[in-house]
Amino acid sequence: MPSGSPRIGVVGATGAVGTVTLELLAERGFDQVRGFASSRSAGREVAYGDGTLTVEEATSETLGAGDLDLLFFSVGTETSRELVPHGVEGGARCIDKSDAFRLTDGVPLVVAGVNDDVAGSEPIVANPNCSAIQLSCVLKPLHDAAGLARVRLATYQSMSGAGDAGIERLRGIEPMKADLMLDWDFDGEEFSEEWKLRAETRKILALPELPLQATCVRVPVLVGHAQAVWVETERALSPEEASDLLAAAPNVALAELPTPGDAAGRDEVLVGRIRRDTTAENGLALWVVNDNLRKGAALNAVQIAERLLDRRALAA
Repeated sequence: MPSGSPRIGVVGATGAVGTVTLELLAERGFDQVRGFASSRSAGREVAYGDGTLTVEEATSETLGAGDLDLLFFSVGTETSRELVPHGVEGGARCIDKSDAFRLTDGVPLVVAGVNDDVAGSEPIVANPNCSAIQLSCVLKPLHDAAGLARVRLATYQSMSGAGDAGIERLRGIEPMKADLMLDWDFDGEEFSEEWKLRAETRKILALPELPLQATCVRVPVLVGHAQAVWVETERALSPEEASDLLAAAPNVALAELPTPGDAAGRDEVLVGRIRRDTTAENGLALWVVNDNLRKGAALNAVQIAERLLDRRALAA
C-alpha cells in the first residue's frame, strides 16, 4: 500500500481470529498496522509479514487517542462493548466481530459480497456470526433468482469457533474420547447460537419474516464449519440452475463433496451435494462448508474494510 494507507489497529491480535486478520492485512500490503490485546499479552511479539509487531495493551486511552483510522475487534462481547465506543470517540471506524452490536438498530451487519451497500458512514460495522456469513453467501443468489420461502439447517461447527478456549479444549481431548458439544446458552427451547443465526440472517438478507430453523452442534474439528441446508424457494429452481447461480456468486465455489478440511485455508464458501429435496415443493438440499476463521471472521472483516476504502469511506 502507499504511504498514505490507513492507520489500522487489530484488537485481539494474539487470538485465533486476530492472528488471521494480521496475516490478511500483511498479504495486502497495509503498512501502518498495530496489534492490541489484554494486559496479559501486552509486550508479546506477533508475526506481521516478514517482521513482527509488539503487542500493545488495549485500553480506552490507547484506542481513543485519535491516531487510528480503522480498528478491527476480535474479542469477546463484553470487551467490545467496553472498548469499541472509545475507538469511535478517537475517530476510528470500528469493525467488530463480537455479537455486541450485530442486532443493534443503526449498526450495519455486513457480509462482503452479499449486502455491502448497507454500510455507509456509520462509525461501527458489525461482522456477523461465522455461520450466518457462510449461510448468507449461499442464500443470497438463490433468493435473488427465485425468492426464499423457508430455510432449515443443521450446523456442525468447529472448536475454533469457540475461540482460543475451544482450541485448547480440543487439544485436551484424549484419543477416542471425542464427542459432540452443545456449548451455547440454552433458554429451554433454543441455543443462543440458533436464534442468533436466524436473527442475523434475516437482518443480512433484509428478510425480517424469513422462516428459518436451525439446530447447532459443536464437533471435534479444529477449523471449518459445515452446514446441511434445506431451502424452499417461491419459484422452482432445478439443482442445475442452483449450481449455476452459486458458481457465479461472489465468495462461493462449487465442490463435489467438500469437507471442513477442504475449506481450511480457503477464502471461498464451498457448496456441494446440490440436489432436489423431494419432501418439499420447490425444495433444494445443499451441503456448505467454510473456514470459520477466514471468510467466517477475519477475511469478511478485511473485505468490508476494502470496500469502504474503495468508496472512500475510510481515510487512505
